[in-house]
Amino acid sequence: MDAIETDAAEGMDPLIFARVLDGKGGGRSLARGEVDEWRPAHPGEVLWLHLRRHAPEVLPWLRGDLGISETTAELLVSEETRPRALREGETLVATLRGINFNPNAEPEDMISLQLWSDGRRLVTFRKLPMQTPRDVVTMLDRGRGPTDAGSAIVEVVEQLTLRMNQTIVDMNAQIDVLEALDIEEDYEEILPRITAIRRACLALKRHMSPQHEALERIAREAPDWFDESDRREIAESIDRLRRYLDDIDISTESALVLQDELRARSLASNEHATYMLTIVAGIFLPLGFLTGLMGINVGGMPGVEESSAFWIVVAVCIGILALQLFLFWRWKWL
Repeated sequence: MDAIETDAAEGMDPLIFARVLDGKGGGRSLARGEVDEWRPAHPGEVLWLHLRRHAPEVLPWLRGDLGISETTAELLVSEETRPRALREGETLVATLRGINFNPNAEPEDMISLQLWSDGRRLVTFRKLPMQTPRDVVTMLDRGRGPTDAGSAIVEVVEQLTLRMNQTIVDMNAQIDVLEALDIEEDYEEILPRITAIRRACLALKRHMSPQHEALERIAREAPDWFDESDRREIAESIDRLRRYLDDIDISTESALVLQDELRARSLASNEHATYMLTIVAGIFLPLGFLTGLMGINVGGMPGVEESSAFWIVVAVCIGILALQLFLFWRWKWL
């Protein structure tokens, strides 16, 4: 099958593509029927199979035709996709994760890629479509790809890691845009976007931190067919991933600072409104008491028969108001 075909076109055939690395950066395609009979035609040839791990035929094929142990085969098709790596004799087994660029998917919903290799064969597995293996196989078809199993693993790791960069850059750009907005006017727009960024940062770090540990284990414990140049390249990917983790921490802190500023301004605005209402209530409380007292319908109220009584009450109210304002200013309430 060709690497660019979709799952719908391929059905549930476990084989997505098969390539034989020629040791010079190129590779030739194998059909499904040729895979089981493959033997190296020249020294240095490596068989790379890319499979759907959820296809029903995969598990029996791994245990039977490929001779992978039952425990390892079940691990490779498991739904447990936390990044990790382990060595079993001369074989390397790993689970890695990459950014999800499938339609209607959030990038932070990372998807897994499992791999198994004994140096002569490399088998990778995925459930959802991934662009990274397709990019690497395109390099092989153009004659500029990896030359052996170790360099193929390194190339896959590098492509997975590089694809994380754009997602992190996009998050930082979103934070820069939010910081440039007017917090008071765009509060309702900014807060949900900050929450989404923080959630994305947490999701990315949850997957990338164990991936960092898995790559360190590959560099440290990989079999001898994983040569020194491969280990150096993995070390570069580890350093790059560490920088990405630092960038995620910075993005998280920036989003947190912006969110705290939003909350602080909102709280200050509410406190100011409450304070002003308190001042207004304090001003009108004695005035309301006085006017209420003057308005009771009880005989004998002084000034009822006087035409100037109303203006006297108004003058008293104004005097009380002026005294209150003076006292509030003196006490620095205003």
